[in-house]
Amino acid sequence: MAVDEILIRGARQHNLKNVDLVIPRNRLVVITGVSGSGKSSLAFDTIFAEGQRRYVESLSAYARQFLEQMEKPDVDLIDGLSPAVSIEQKTVSRNPRSTVGTVTEIYDYLRVLFAGIGKPHCHQCGRPIKSQTVQEIADRISSLPERTKVVILAPLVTNRKGEHQKLLDHLRREGFIRARINGEIKDLDGSIHLDKKKKHSIEAVVDRLVVSDKIQNRLADSLELALGLSGGTVIALILEENRDLFFSERAVCHQCGISYPDPTPAMFSFNSPMGACPECEGLGVKAEVDPELVVPDPSLSIREGAMEPWANKNSIFHRQRLAAIARHFDFDLDTPFQKLPSEVRQALLFGTGDRKIDFELEAGGQKYAYRSPVEGAVNRLKRKYLESDSSSVRMEIERFMNKRACEACGGARLKKESLGFLVGGMNIHQVTRLTIQGCLDTLDSWDLDAVDRKIARRVLKEIKDRLSFLMDVGLEYLTLDRSSETLSGGESQRIRLATQIGSRLAGVLYVLDEPSIGLHQRDNRRLLNSLIQMRDLGNTILVVEHDQETILTADHVVDMGPGAGLNGGEVVFNGPPEGLLQCENSLTGKYLSGKLEIPLPDARREPKGALLIRGAEHHNLKSIDVDIPLGVFTCVTGVSGSGKSSLVVETLYPHLARQLYKSRETTGKVREIRGIQRVDKVVDIDQSPIGRTPRSNPATYTGLFTFIRDLFAQVPESRARGYKPGRFSFNVKGGRCEACQGDGVIKIEMHFLPDVYVTCDVCKGKRYNRETLQITYKGRNIAQVLDMTVNQAARFFEAVPNIRRKLQTLQDVGMGYVKLGQPATTLSGGEAQRIKLSKELSKRDTGNTFYILDEPTTGLHFDDIRKLLEMLNRLVDKGNTVLVIEHNLDVIKSADYVIDLGPEGGDRGGYVVACGTPEEICRTPESYTGLFLKSVLSPHRKAANL
Repeated sequence: MAVDEILIRGARQHNLKNVDLVIPRNRLVVITGVSGSGKSSLAFDTIFAEGQRRYVESLSAYARQFLEQMEKPDVDLIDGLSPAVSIEQKTVSRNPRSTVGTVTEIYDYLRVLFAGIGKPHCHQCGRPIKSQTVQEIADRISSLPERTKVVILAPLVTNRKGEHQKLLDHLRREGFIRARINGEIKDLDGSIHLDKKKKHSIEAVVDRLVVSDKIQNRLADSLELALGLSGGTVIALILEENRDLFFSERAVCHQCGISYPDPTPAMFSFNSPMGACPECEGLGVKAEVDPELVVPDPSLSIREGAMEPWANKNSIFHRQRLAAIARHFDFDLDTPFQKLPSEVRQALLFGTGDRKIDFELEAGGQKYAYRSPVEGAVNRLKRKYLESDSSSVRMEIERFMNKRACEACGGARLKKESLGFLVGGMNIHQVTRLTIQGCLDTLDSWDLDAVDRKIARRVLKEIKDRLSFLMDVGLEYLTLDRSSETLSGGESQRIRLATQIGSRLAGVLYVLDEPSIGLHQRDNRRLLNSLIQMRDLGNTILVVEHDQETILTADHVVDMGPGAGLNGGEVVFNGPPEGLLQCENSLTGKYLSGKLEIPLPDARREPKGALLIRGAEHHNLKSIDVDIPLGVFTCVTGVSGSGKSSLVVETLYPHLARQLYKSRETTGKVREIRGIQRVDKVVDIDQSPIGRTPRSNPATYTGLFTFIRDLFAQVPESRARGYKPGRFSFNVKGGRCEACQGDGVIKIEMHFLPDVYVTCDVCKGKRYNRETLQITYKGRNIAQVLDMTVNQAARFFEAVPNIRRKLQTLQDVGMGYVKLGQPATTLSGGEAQRIKLSKELSKRDTGNTFYILDEPTTGLHFDDIRKLLEMLNRLVDKGNTVLVIEHNLDVIKSADYVIDLGPEGGDRGGYVVACGTPEEICRTPESYTGLFLKSVLSPHRKAANL
């Protein structure tokens, strides 16, 4: 075997049919083919899995103890395998504390930068903070009210793990009697024992004083001792208020008396108690009672139940109080809430403060008069939530709560003291709010003095390098404070790709899963340049991809097929991309060469009305007005970061859901949306997983499994044994295998590596116990049915209408190759989305349903896209509306109407560039989408449509 080749012999993983293959090393290799043809089985489950297994084999004995449990891929031989790195579509993190800045380590370098050269400024008056002398500190303490009791403390340890026994012994020898340990003043006798695994703070008690004009000399001596002991810092504890005054010889605002400690990187971390805002604990948001949820429908009157928490209150006391409030403010309880004066709405929601009003109540024939302020519905819910110990009461109140930016830090996540340190006139939060492009431009514009420039030189280089790598993969529109959980699979994958580019490793095998997802055609070339750059360093780049430009740019192409599932698993073509275009057996080659194509519609449909969005300004949207036509197939397009998801997913959908279903989802800022009465149902089909555990699968999610369990319960043997449908569920005790609790796999925590799922030794992955598996229908038990593909099951259950109908919809969306019991954790985002689509298709539509899909072509081959378009057009032909966010040109050219946003991403996006038919978009010179769309629109279109 040549050293410049990867040799694979006898690969049989999943549906691979004893594949033999030679892949060149140090090349950009694309593995393509129809969905379910075995691309991921070859790239990830065979090549990468074997690379990972060999890596673990090279580790310590602790890691090798799990080696026997890590299944070896079903392959006879793989030679020439380099250390392998997998870059998949999985979201970086669901942790709300994780951001683009933390994931890329840029934020860690910024913390070091601000700790090194940050200039302290007072967070109240904004003045630069100057150092304090002993005399100034003494004057500040002496200015406290007469007779105030003060304890002078010398901070020695702050939030550090350890027993600190040597320090405590040293303090005793030096004559100190007491110390404040973790906020509590204790005698320094021999009984203090600290847990070495926990963090502790220790301050020596230097003196205890009562403020008067006779303590000046003693106070100055105590301060000098404390400052010398701590290295320049001292704390004055005011006993009556249990409040600390922090002083430093280095930094204080003489105007406000505010002092800062010496900056450390931990001070700028929102994941550390030293830097995190104490109100929101570093999250930047807090759950608050939302007035919009308290009054979900302002067109109703108070008597009609406009205020949701009061809607079911019918007590005489409550009605009399409302009547008294109405008399005081002179309004009618039958007036719609939105037409009430603002003063009345304010009082009903937030109360009257200290202002009291007259109440006159009647009970038991007696009249009672009293004066009291109005608490207001929002304030009352807040108070009850804080006071109640009942989980049911708190859950009820949480119905009216939403996450809002923390009032204390304004969403910055950090303490005011941390935000007071500036570099280039900006605090660290202001830097992270910038886009990648904006941050790079800002760092270049900073004019640092010679000393700061020398300190910051290496840190700034690391930050700029990482920012440049992110720009290289088309992510310049992201902000550093963007939460990782809001990133798409494609964005998170490109972030990891940028990290790998920065590592500049050579001799590595990189396996990527559709890196072009979420990228506009304009940005695709930059991504390809990044992959070529990694290849030129001496790496092998293995890409699972359907994108035409990526396939044609590759050095080598492996086409899997010829079909999906059992009809796939073979190598149809293996060679340079030019040869693929000539391959008669390749479906991919026929689409690339133009022998097959996705046809243009015969005519564009005419809308049946429109949803009128006015003044949308969520995120980067520039208060735009957009008309969404109804009864047609519409595409929202634009470069990455142009505002597509902000408009459709975060503004339009939640607004419709609120109006139609009384949903409590937060909506993006918009002035109004008109025409909602024309829609009676809205369905958002996104790419979030259909489940987060191996228990969830296509059969359970679509409801298909219920019918299958009912069928098995009706088998004569089941009835004789008294088995009910629950016997065939792997989610409850009875019929499932208890060793794995019905999962079929057991999770092994690897600690320093991703968790590994291994097959259960007892049931061998079948999920059920022996007795349950003895029940068969047409010769197959329940485990064998779950192991069928959708296509196999459709033939097997052909005589069962309920089951056949649901299986047909799965086939219609191109999911015939997926197994009924395939764990949700193994499904891609695109597969999960198509399973959701099939579930919706199996329901009865209203003819006025509004369907929203976000990049449904994820993971789809050209031929699968054709099938998807047939399904979407079938929905539209029934009178429904389909709105798709998409970059795929074949989908865009098939739409009746296109809304193109841009012109750029991030701050330079958020405008409507063009609206109209695909042909009209092509005639807009400012539209990047129109530029690429020209190449796929047939020149033979009828003149009437042009």
